Amino acid sequence: MAGWAALAAALLLAAALPAAGEEKGMGRTPGDEGTTEPAELAPIATSLLPSPASPLITFRIQFGVGSVDDPKGKEGLNAVTAMTIGEGGTKELTYRELVDRLYPMAASITAQPDREVTTFIGDVHRDHLKAFYPLVADRLLEPRFDPADFTRVRDLLLAALQTNLRGNDDETLGKEALNGMMYEGQPYGHPDIGTVQGLKAITLDDVKAFYRARYTRGTVRVGLTGGYPAALLDSVQRDFKELPGTTPPRLALSEPRPIEGMEVLIVEKPAPAAAISLGYPIKVTRADKDFYALMVANSYFGEHRTFNGRLMNKMRGERGLNYGDYSYVESFTQDGGSHLALPNVPRRRQDFTIWIRPVAPANAIFALRQATRELERFVSKGLAREDFEATRAYLLNYSRLWTQSLSRRLGYQLDSEFYGTAFFIDRVQEELPKLTLETVNAAVKRHLNARNIKVAIVTDGAGEIRAALLSGRPTPITYQTPTTDEDLLKEDKEIESYPLPINKERVRIVQAQDLFER
Repeated sequence: MAGWAALAAALLLAAALPAAGEEKGMGRTPGDEGTTEPAELAPIATSLLPSPASPLITFRIQFGVGSVDDPKGKEGLNAVTAMTIGEGGTKELTYRELVDRLYPMAASITAQPDREVTTFIGDVHRDHLKAFYPLVADRLLEPRFDPADFTRVRDLLLAALQTNLRGNDDETLGKEALNGMMYEGQPYGHPDIGTVQGLKAITLDDVKAFYRARYTRGTVRVGLTGGYPAALLDSVQRDFKELPGTTPPRLALSEPRPIEGMEVLIVEKPAPAAAISLGYPIKVTRADKDFYALMVANSYFGEHRTFNGRLMNKMRGERGLNYGDYSYVESFTQDGGSHLALPNVPRRRQDFTIWIRPVAPANAIFALRQATRELERFVSKGLAREDFEATRAYLLNYSRLWTQSLSRRLGYQLDSEFYGTAFFIDRVQEELPKLTLETVNAAVKRHLNARNIKVAIVTDGAGEIRAALLSGRPTPITYQTPTTDEDLLKEDKEIESYPLPINKERVRIVQAQDLFER
C-alpha cells in the first residue's frame, strides 16, 4: 500500500446527465425533482472548480475527521469507519451488488483516511452522472455497515500492519517508526490505520457510533470539478443536509517533547539492507510565509526523487550508496507511481524529515553520518546565490505540474481551505519571487538543526549498529566498485569520523513485531 492513503479501491459508478437545458434536481432516486431546502439549516460547505469543457467530473467529499480522533484503545477507528463506507454497500445494495452494477460504467470512488481529514474521491464521465451521484450519496449518507464488510476491512488493515508494514515494507516501517518517535504519546503518534490491539478492539457498533458523531454536516465539505451541471449543486445541498447536524470540536494538539541530542530507535528485523529516517517537528505550515522560504531551501537540499537535491547528488550520485536520499518540510505521501505529492493529507503539525532509502548494512552509519553532516553544513552555510536563483526558478516551473489534472487541482484547493490560505500553487507563484537569499537562509537557521534530531533505523543486526553508534568509532564506506577520486576519498575520511551528537540514554532497540501493537 502506498502511504496508507489509497488503502482501498471501490465504488465503480454510472448513468446519465439531464438533457441540455434541463434544470431538474439530480436526486438520489432517478427522476426525483428535488425538494425545498430547509431554511433553518446552513448551506453545506463546497469547493467548486467548474470546467464546462471537461467530459469528466470529480468529487472530493472531505470530512474533518481523521486518526487524531481515534479514541484511546481503539486506534484505527476512523480508518475502519472510512474503509467500511468506501469498501461497503448502501442501504439497498450489498457491496457485491454495487460493484456488479457499477463496474461496467468505469466510474470509481476511493476512501483516503489520514490524520486530520478523510476524503472520498470519485471520478465519472458526465454521461453517467445521473446514476453515479445517487450511489455516491447513498454510500456516504446511508452506508450499509454490513458485518461482512466491517470484518473484511478490519482484517485488511490488520494485515497491512502485521504482514505488510512490519514484515515487507522496511522503508515505510522506518518512516512510521520515526513518526511514532516524533509524536510519542500524541494523537499523531500511531499510524493513521491504527494499531494492532486498537483494531482488534473495534466493533461494528463502534463504527456506527463514530460515523454518527464525526461524519456530520459541520465536518463535511463537498468538492466538485469538471463539467458538472448546476442541478448537481442543488442535489448536494439538499441531500448532504441529511447528515447529523453536530460539529465536534477539533482535538487540541500539545507540543511534542523537546529532543535532546540524537535519539535513535533501531528496529530489528530480517532485512538485506538498512532503511534510515530522521527528523523532528517544525512550527511551520503552508499558512506561514517561512514555509515558502523552506520550500526553496529544501528543494536544493533534498527534492523528492530528483537530482536537484544535494543529498541525492552527494550520496547516490557520487557514492552510489542507495537508490535515493530526500528531505521534506511537510508530511509527504507519494501519489501512486508519480514523483508528486498526494493531495488531501494536510496537517496542523508538520515536520522536517530526511529519508535515506535502504543502504548496505556496512554503510548504514556512514550514510547517517553523511546526511547529518550535510544537514549541519546546510544550516551553517545556507544556499549560495547561484543555487538560490536556480532552485527558485526550478520550483516556480515545477510547481505548475502539481495540478496537471483537475482532480489534483481540486485536492490542492481543499488543502488551501484547510490551511486558510489562497490557492497553494498561486501562493507559490506569489511568494517565491519575493524571496531573497537572506530570507531563505535565515528561515533555515530558524527552523532546522542537525543536533537535536530523531533517527529510526530498520535493520538486521541491531546490536552491532547500537554498539557502533555508542562507541563513536570510525565507520568507513565500503564501495562495490573502488574509486580513485582523491577528493572523494578525502571527504570520505572526514565523514567516517564525523561526530554524531548521540544521546546515549536514548538509543534503544525494538523488535519490528512489537511496533504498533498499542
